[in-house]
Amino acid sequence: MTVSPAVTKEKAGQTIKQHYPNYKIIVLNDDFNTFKHVIECLMKYIPGMNGDLARELTEQVHYEGQALVWVGPQEQAELYHQQLRRAGLTMAPLEKA
Repeated sequence: MTVSPAVTKEKAGQTIKQHYPNYKIIVLNDDFNTFKHVIECLMKYIPGMNGDLARELTEQVHYEGQALVWVGPQEQAELYHQQLRRAGLTMAPLEKA
């Protein structure tokens, strides 16, 4: 998982640091993607994903209906979400973490 960069705001002479919000990538279960395809997609598009974690998340998608596969900054989340969707996975809309 990735840490978001900080945003600095000034308020009446004070500097207040706030973090950009993180976004969640959630893969949903469907009736047409195989375990193998989901595992391969997770390993291909999600940085740092290994085979064991990809299999565990794929099983969670299958048995629980969804799995949170990545959390991080919006720009990266949008890219990974789009890549997984284009690869045919069924995705929940991006949402703030």
